[in-house]
Amino acid sequence: MAAQGGTGSDPSTVRKEFALERYRYILQQIQVVNENAHRFLAIYQTLATSLTGAALALYVGFRKWGISPTAARDGVIGLLVLTTVVAGFTITLIVVGALSWLDYRNEECDITDELVGPGFRQRPQVKNLLRWHETYVLLFILFSATAMWTLALLFILPEMQ
Repeated sequence: MAAQGGTGSDPSTVRKEFALERYRYILQQIQVVNENAHRFLAIYQTLATSLTGAALALYVGFRKWGISPTAARDGVIGLLVLTTVVAGFTITLIVVGALSWLDYRNEECDITDELVGPGFRQRPQVKNLLRWHETYVLLFILFSATAMWTLALLFILPEMQ
């Protein structure tokens, strides 16, 4: 058989080697996507804690600092809006990461179907959404942002008039 590109390898061997390298890359990317979800949660927790802490400090100290109730109220609302923006950005990053993960897993299944055999690796299914930790991270972010606004609207903002 004729050599391809001077390597002395037949095309099927080159294809298998390429597929193996691609498979390794896909597994690495799946790991990165999994780690990113934890990083995004840590960033959200840090920023949300800092911003809501600043809002609470403003609520507690605005009279002592000589800030008008209107300005303090606007400041608290601004900090809550910033926290909501951080929550939305974090949710977006996690959703995009999950979609990337699904894409990588399907590509992984394509490679194993071709090289090992059909059905070697089961494709991801949306019904498994309840088993994904990203689902609960998203629910936590949604719950915490909703609770923050609810508590602010019920207890903090009415007291700042």
